[in-house]
Amino acid sequence: MTRTQAHWALAVALSTLLLVAPALWNGFPLLEYDTGGFLARWYEGTLLINRPLIYGLLLMINVPLAFWPVLVIQSWLTIWVLAVALRTHGYGDGPLLLLGLIAALSVLTTLPWITAILLTDIYSGLAVLAFYMLLARAELLTRGERYGFIALIACACASHSATLAVMILLSAASLVLTLFDRKRLPRLRVAQGVLAIALGAVIILATDFILVQRLAWTPGGFSMYFGRMLQAGIVPKYLDKHCPDPTIKLCAIKNRLPDNADDWFWADKDFDKLGRFAGMSAEMERVALGSVAEFPLDVIKTTIEATAAQLVAVRTGEGVVNWIWHTYFIVKDWAPQLQATMWAARQQKGEISFTAINAVHYPVALISMAFLPFIVFMGWTGRLPREFGDLALVCILALLANAFVCGGLANPHDRYGARLVWLAVFTVGLALVRLYEQRSAASTATTRDILAT
Repeated sequence: MTRTQAHWALAVALSTLLLVAPALWNGFPLLEYDTGGFLARWYEGTLLINRPLIYGLLLMINVPLAFWPVLVIQSWLTIWVLAVALRTHGYGDGPLLLLGLIAALSVLTTLPWITAILLTDIYSGLAVLAFYMLLARAELLTRGERYGFIALIACACASHSATLAVMILLSAASLVLTLFDRKRLPRLRVAQGVLAIALGAVIILATDFILVQRLAWTPGGFSMYFGRMLQAGIVPKYLDKHCPDPTIKLCAIKNRLPDNADDWFWADKDFDKLGRFAGMSAEMERVALGSVAEFPLDVIKTTIEATAAQLVAVRTGEGVVNWIWHTYFIVKDWAPQLQATMWAARQQKGEISFTAINAVHYPVALISMAFLPFIVFMGWTGRLPREFGDLALVCILALLANAFVCGGLANPHDRYGARLVWLAVFTVGLALVRLYEQRSAASTATTRDILAT
């Protein structure tokens, strides 16, 4: 092994430790409300709202090793994508710089908390970064990296409906941008990005077919939108206008409807009695679409408000709690051999608090987002290399798309924002390092000129 190879091996090993550190400290991979839903799919043989099957398959095959390989895979993918991002932005192949970057992101952002959890959130940010490099830095990628990024984007899109929706919006933006600057964004590159997203849709259909033996899409879209309308107060207005109506089951309980979407979906006895998603999806779709048609101004107003709220909902740790009973029951039913270790973890003892962590993460995230437009300006005016401005623009578009999809079409949650906002910190960090290098180089050149005279 050469010295360079040894440095890389050490950097990757230490970076991996940093990215799985929360789980190591916890004594078990971190869990969340949705973890059980992903894990149960292949055991129960049913489709569930917003729980695509590919991630559940990854969890299922790693049950014998207590899911630890899942965290290693998530960490290595993160290390790989960040290493390529550094190289394609002029930082070479320095392993120590990569280690320093990951160390900084581990302290300042939510990154290690989404690589160390059994959840699909890490793939959202990696897909955005891979999509950007596939389109804007393709000439600096190897063939293996291009194919790898296409596969990564496809699997990320197949892992969660929100990620798929965000990537569709990014691809739509790229199709528009290529009309204005075909030289910098050739259509062939855009086609590769669109292909990757389309492959994600194919994976969803294929895995769903394998499980339920019919061509089906993972359910969820209109149900989540109904929840947003319910929380915004639009559903009650629709029901007040249309009830009584024997074809609308919600009329019988309209005065008992909660004003919180999570309460309706996950803690409401009436929803359970009505058949939950299987029994109510068609009616929720009818009411949601009817609300849009009959109260368009209310819909527009509340969509803007929810999108704005989601944009700043970026705190670390939402859902990493010790009352995720559905996940606990799923582990009990399908991986009982892991119960003792799971219950011995700090999370299940209520020993994890994010108050101090968010005292750092939250302001860093907001400040980084605020700096992104300035990086776009500096990149497009020559103060920074153009690629830094392009990266910042993609971050802005991704954050806005994510806020619209998760806030405007569903309901704002910190978890939805946190899974992407670390990209803003990463982008600002790269730009600050480059500005420092440029200033140091200019200072050195000035000193050399003075000495020469």
